[in-house]
Amino acid sequence: MLKQISFVFFVLLIGCYIRVNCEELKHLTNEVEVNVPANLTWELYRHLGISKLAAQQLKHVIQRIQVLKGNSSYTEIFNVIDDQKRVKVAQTLEGGCLEIGCSIQLVRFDIIEKSPSKSIIKSDISYAVKKEFQAKDPKPNIQCLAAVAQVAKYYLERANWA
Repeated sequence: MLKQISFVFFVLLIGCYIRVNCEELKHLTNEVEVNVPANLTWELYRHLGISKLAAQQLKHVIQRIQVLKGNSSYTEIFNVIDDQKRVKVAQTLEGGCLEIGCSIQLVRFDIIEKSPSKSIIKSDISYAVKKEFQAKDPKPNIQCLAAVAQVAKYYLERANWA
């Protein structure tokens, strides 16, 4: 419950900062259960490891991953990386649904401990649509994050953790 309250506060704060009416925020969510402890799942998601793994396994979706300065087809900034709560939040700066009429896009990953040997990868996209694009109802693509979570599940469950 505390995690949800802190995330909602963070989204409200970001939304108000960029003048997005908080009632306009929409969410798309995906959850994948992994037969691996949460701390191991978090280690993959915490750094760029998940991005590199996804780029290797999803070549038809992700062309390449580079940490760079300047322009690219998709740019995000990580606003929150919380090792204690196992939460990572990124704000899209350019690309993604911003190109099709969204005014804000926040991507959040939660690694939730289900049991000592199981975890849940929860991916959430919060977004708001500009008034002039509301009739078209643009949406970010949660399927890419769902595919990344499946790649992570496959990798984590087959890794040798001895």
